[in-house]
Amino acid sequence: MEKDLVSRLQIPFRGIPAAGVHGVGLRVLPGNLMRLAKGTIASRQILREFQPDVLFFTGGYVAVPMALMSIPRNSLLYVPDIEPGLALKTLARFADCIAVTAEESRKFFSSGKRVVVSGYPVRPEIMKWDRRAGRARFGIEEQEKVLLVFGGSKGARSINQALWSVLPELLGRMQVIHVTGQGDWPLVDEQRAQLSAEQLSRYHVFAYLHEEMGAALAAADLVVCRAGASTLGELPYFGLPAVLVPYPYAWRYQKVNAEYLASRGAAVVVENNDLAQQLLPVVTRLITEESRLAAMRSAMLGLAQPRAAEKIADLLRELAHSPAQKGRMTTW
Repeated sequence: MEKDLVSRLQIPFRGIPAAGVHGVGLRVLPGNLMRLAKGTIASRQILREFQPDVLFFTGGYVAVPMALMSIPRNSLLYVPDIEPGLALKTLARFADCIAVTAEESRKFFSSGKRVVVSGYPVRPEIMKWDRRAGRARFGIEEQEKVLLVFGGSKGARSINQALWSVLPELLGRMQVIHVTGQGDWPLVDEQRAQLSAEQLSRYHVFAYLHEEMGAALAAADLVVCRAGASTLGELPYFGLPAVLVPYPYAWRYQKVNAEYLASRGAAVVVENNDLAQQLLPVVTRLITEESRLAAMRSAMLGLAQPRAAEKIADLLRELAHSPAQKGRMTTW
């Protein structure tokens, strides 16, 4: 997926062999260590060819081999989630500077490290949308209530199924923009066949949205989604109140993200196992309580940092021109 997304922007891409070591079984561990060793060799070769002045890491085990080989080159680590995982904590040891999404992340790093609160960088193609343009894209009138439902770049089956089980009831009260992900797209025709013509006109369903994801975020009054790192940047930018459903089958970073937004009054959290029973009452209650929705919107907007990308770029320029590295400026 990452290769396809990078290639869409016409940026050169080089893959590195890597695999996780935290939480894997003993049978898998030796093979994963071998892949990391191969990744280290590949990273050293790439560094020799490219000769970067500065390296930019955003986490994940795939970055560890490159970080090991990058010393003493200058590097910036960006931590998108509130709490860093094991790979990010490992990368932090090698980074000259660490950028974080929120102030709460400082406590996870040693006092000797330079930590800058940058915010979460939102894509420019998303930021160009406002409420009027977003609603015009989907043919939705201003007075309509709009619910946006999505499950991340690959979708979320539990969220899709919970929505489909109450979709007719929701469509009687609001319009629904639903991004299913490619995995569940073959099930969409079956679900649409159960709706009336009037309901179909109020159900806007897509497998995936690229640039137009900004239109969906701008058009919505309320969103139901996972709590990945992008929710810390995109939802505040649009001031979009949220019902967050943290992904339960991975490390706890989504739960921490969700609790961060909920503790500030910008979101409510529903556990994945409770979603089927809670989706309809929670969404119906929130979208009809104008005062609470307005308070959540204000709280979410208060967390926005629209200059996050510029702040990170400034840090990269600074590191590229530091005395530790000389020569032409190249950011990677």
